[in-house]
Amino acid sequence: MMAFNLAFRNLLGAGLRTWLNVIVLSFSFVIIIWTKGLLQGWDRQARHDMIKWEIGGGQYWHASYDPYDPFTLSDSHGAIPEGLAAIASDTSIVPVLIAQGTIFPAGRMQSVLIKGIPPEQKILALPTEKLVSADNDIPAIIGSSMAENTRLGEGDYVTLRWRDRNGTFDATEIRIAGLFETTVPTVDVGQVWIPLEKLREMMLLPGEATVLIAGELTGEVSVTDEWVFKDHKTLLADIEQIIKAKGSMGVIIWGILLLLAMLAVFDTQVFSIFRRQKEIGTYVALGMTRGEVVKLFTIEGAMNSVLAAAVGAIYGIPLLTLQAVNGISIPVKSSDYGLAMAEKLYPVYSIGLIAGTVLIVMLVTTIVSYWPSRKIARLNPTEALRGRMQ
Repeated sequence: MMAFNLAFRNLLGAGLRTWLNVIVLSFSFVIIIWTKGLLQGWDRQARHDMIKWEIGGGQYWHASYDPYDPFTLSDSHGAIPEGLAAIASDTSIVPVLIAQGTIFPAGRMQSVLIKGIPPEQKILALPTEKLVSADNDIPAIIGSSMAENTRLGEGDYVTLRWRDRNGTFDATEIRIAGLFETTVPTVDVGQVWIPLEKLREMMLLPGEATVLIAGELTGEVSVTDEWVFKDHKTLLADIEQIIKAKGSMGVIIWGILLLLAMLAVFDTQVFSIFRRQKEIGTYVALGMTRGEVVKLFTIEGAMNSVLAAAVGAIYGIPLLTLQAVNGISIPVKSSDYGLAMAEKLYPVYSIGLIAGTVLIVMLVTTIVSYWPSRKIARLNPTEALRGRMQ
């Protein structure tokens, strides 16, 4: 306890030198916690939005379906297996049929994915109730990014062309029955959603689907080898890898910040030992062992991180809380990069994140403080009292 009291007094006695180190260290604390919290917030928000808009509780894929290979779409469809047909009838599972098509907005040609979905479904956040129509026309809904790219609005008609299961081209006009705003580009960009039965009729594929989106399944449902279940871990793997890659890049920034802060602490320790030779000799002459003096200087250096945590909390807590509540605006649209990212990101600062960051910085600071302090163990007390160290 005496060592801690003495180290604290020495730190305060150093004046400006101490506070410069503390301020630099506090910047490291706040920036590391902020960047990690931003990634955690993006991860949580992206997972929530993708589950809400696209993947539900999990999906059954037709064995031939590959979302990254459009050439598989002509063969990636099949009848709903008996084990899932009963569940699909009460909307606990939503069948989706996917086909390639082309639209011609304002005389231009644009390839799209035509997705048929039951208008009565409640699993996804898509406004599919707008697909209900008493007329003979084909209603469709598109996302805001798709509407912006094609310059289509609600109530507009556009020509849609497709190829049915026999390879025959056909075309008709569809009516844009509604627009929706989403942060998930994989249900927006290049997508046209129409009623499932209409698409089945157009494709000559009665009772068939490409993907079965599950809500909350209870128990095991037996399916054939023609259908493969994809859980959240598989369906969210892409966004997890992107966030993990961003985290790896963040480690470089955190390392540079820590390096600069630790360099300041190291230089301060070296300078302090050089300037306080007589004080060190006095400690030894009064009966302190060399190990105790090394411990004193190590504690003194490590307490920089304790003060830095306190100073960082003074301005960091209100600043980070404000961002967590109001969010951080993203200047570019996520759909331009195919990422599930909202216009505002809300950082998430968990207790584990804050405690882990504080512990890591304190541990590194302690090691850096101990390193130059080892020289004290080799000093000659007589020479130290005279102000000279070997």
